[in-house]
Amino acid sequence: QDTDKKMTEFWLISAPGEKTCQQTWEKLHAATTKHNNLSTNSKFNIPDLKVGTLDVLVGLSDELAKLDSFVEGVVKKVAQYMGDVLEDSKDKVQENLLANGGKLGARAAPDLSFKDRKSFGRHSSALALFPFILQGVNQIDNDLKARASAYNNLKGNLQNLERKNAGSLLTRSLADIVKKEDFVLDSEYLVTLLVVVPKLNYNDWVKHYETLAEMVVPRSSNVLFEDQDSYLCNVTLFRKAVDDFKHKAREYKFMVRDFQYNEEEMKADKEEMNRLSTDKKKQFGPLVRWLKVNFSEAFIAWIHVKALRVFVESVLRYGLPVNFQAMLLQPNKKTMKKLREVLYDLYKHLDSSAAAIIDATMDIPGLNLSQQEYYPYVYYKIDCNLLEFK
Repeated sequence: QDTDKKMTEFWLISAPGEKTCQQTWEKLHAATTKHNNLSTNSKFNIPDLKVGTLDVLVGLSDELAKLDSFVEGVVKKVAQYMGDVLEDSKDKVQENLLANGGKLGARAAPDLSFKDRKSFGRHSSALALFPFILQGVNQIDNDLKARASAYNNLKGNLQNLERKNAGSLLTRSLADIVKKEDFVLDSEYLVTLLVVVPKLNYNDWVKHYETLAEMVVPRSSNVLFEDQDSYLCNVTLFRKAVDDFKHKAREYKFMVRDFQYNEEEMKADKEEMNRLSTDKKKQFGPLVRWLKVNFSEAFIAWIHVKALRVFVESVLRYGLPVNFQAMLLQPNKKTMKKLREVLYDLYKHLDSSAAAIIDATMDIPGLNLSQQEYYPYVYYKIDCNLLEFK
């Protein structure tokens, strides 16, 4: 099959059991494959959960809708933060976003039914599962906030220091540029200044620096560093001539940097940068591992919320005893409209009043009830496109 036609979108649907649930599955599978493989299908296993009263189910249906968007939000946040953390390796994000050890997206429908999740097996009613899932995902959300905050602080402090060590010669840190021997230090009368000289004006500097004020030490200027536009030069003069020198230098567009040579401070700056850089490297691996594990956990929780919604909605729509088949469809991009029509023809008898309204109002089967798509069959979308990084 041409995987390019595949969507990283899945439709989780359910229909009542015919004579058996297997028959419902076979009918759906035959209908979608007859028309040139409209979708890739698999059964979606949901255990027989205790039902409780209809009132409870109606209330739970609303709560699950809210839980669904909360969990989806957390899944997105973890995925996007993985993108932030991987920085220049954004192309590696996709291979780090795995659920249950399998890749998401075009090549593999996430096989995340209840059967292999021991942690969910302890609970036997849809109502009991709700707080269990909420608590787990809340924990991931809170942990993510704390970890992201700590890592972002570290990253921010490092970037500020890196910025100080880059940029133009007028503003950048000079700690890694100047050396002790560039200065006259500990002299009662003499002082060394650092001057940023635009390259275009360098000849003027050579010609005039000795005469910009009285008491400039002849031939005391050297070029210590250059960037694209300017040279950084030193010059030594008597302390009492400094103000005159600065004033006259400005007329020639020579900018005197406000700089005191202090070995201790410069050493501390370098050590701080090394410390932050080392800390960031140390935290990177464990953070990526945490994001991988918790992406998988959050995604699996999200699929279970969808499963609970299918279960509750199927009981509310199709009645008791519980008898429905849940199915996961991965549509082909180009034939989604056709797939919708096939499903509609297959299941319009399930809700004839809605079907009548749909027939009267639209060419694509689907009824928009307060922003929620409504079909005669139970339908929820799992959109893995939220995990695509360009």
